[in-house]
Amino acid sequence: MKNIAVYPGSFDPFTNGHLDIIRRAHPLFEEIIIAVAINSKKSSLFSPEERVEMIGKVFKGWDKIKIDSFEGLTVDYCKEKNSRVILRGLRAVTDFDYEYAISLMNKKLAPEIETYFLMADNEYSFVSSTIVKEVARHGRAVSNQVPDIVGDALTKKFSV
Repeated sequence: MKNIAVYPGSFDPFTNGHLDIIRRAHPLFEEIIIAVAINSKKSSLFSPEERVEMIGKVFKGWDKIKIDSFEGLTVDYCKEKNSRVILRGLRAVTDFDYEYAISLMNKKLAPEIETYFLMADNEYSFVSSTIVKEVARHGRAVSNQVPDIVGDALTKKFSV
């Protein structure tokens, strides 16, 4: 069985913190699927298609990286993709509490699937998609917190 990790998230928008997690996990797996979660009850700045397209541009030319979107439970998506690993990044203790609870539920639902946690690099420990959107919404620069393609998309989105 191929060693595949699924990195799920809303990625609205994709940040340099997300990029850092992928960069560090890249040598550990034969394939990493960045899976954009679609939540119809949550209002997003970017559509799932826009997020998939942006992330695809960020990782253009990277081997072993695939970008996809999904609805439903992450463990069901992992089974569909023959993955036994959910990859998650942790920024702070508050992330741990939330992610730990989810990992316990995932373990109940699919005992064969493990959650691997990577700690955020200090440089990105404060970066969140929510904060990035708020700063960008007010016309301030976020170029050191997101890939260029995402920064351009944020500028375009908020200049309308």
